[in-house]
Amino acid sequence: MVPLANVNRETNLCLGVDPFWSKLAMLVTQDIVLRTYFRNTIVLGSQNLPSSGSLVLAPTHRSRWDALMLPKAVGRRVTGRDCRFMVTRSEMTGLQGWFLNRLGCFPVDQGKPSLQTLRYAVDLMIEGQQLVVFPEGKINRTNESITLHQGLIRLAQLACRKGVDIQVLPIGIGYSEAFPKPFGKAAICFEKPLVITQLKKFSAKEFNLELSSRMHAAEQAALHAVGRK
Repeated sequence: MVPLANVNRETNLCLGVDPFWSKLAMLVTQDIVLRTYFRNTIVLGSQNLPSSGSLVLAPTHRSRWDALMLPKAVGRRVTGRDCRFMVTRSEMTGLQGWFLNRLGCFPVDQGKPSLQTLRYAVDLMIEGQQLVVFPEGKINRTNESITLHQGLIRLAQLACRKGVDIQVLPIGIGYSEAFPKPFGKAAICFEKPLVITQLKKFSAKEFNLELSSRMHAAEQAALHAVGRK
């Protein structure tokens, strides 16, 4: 049974995962949109995908297509768990926000995240959900080195204080073109997860260096798979 405090936080932030709209979204995005837009979608490193336990997905962010690729490769049909996206407030507005509100997404103020948002993210980790956080904080289509914010490690540390081990899965996503075109290729690669426990802790700097290194390795493998270097 989900604690009442968790339910209240969800009610204040989003509408959770609506069974009808989530199934419809899977049908439309995974069976129609991705299959018709890309001629091939490739998944690499599936052996690195944890099958249980609290999991934070940490993908590179190169396109809006990333948000469709992740549920297809690691969503309910594959793991039995939904992808719970932490997104910016601007994305939770208008018609798009109406749908995201019903697909398990919840907003965060990147400049000054509220205590309620942080607690809700920790709640999801404690419950063994799949939390999606884009550690770069924005779409980056350049060849610049991966630069990460410190929010992810802080969330993981908060959850660890509650006695929960956190697995952070580095993910690289690549497309055959920097701006994905119809009938191109797309690939997603999972690296070995970083595990944070009460006994195995990282400093923010150490964690970000290791995570960015693994994300970069995963991204390079994904780009290689679609014919880019």
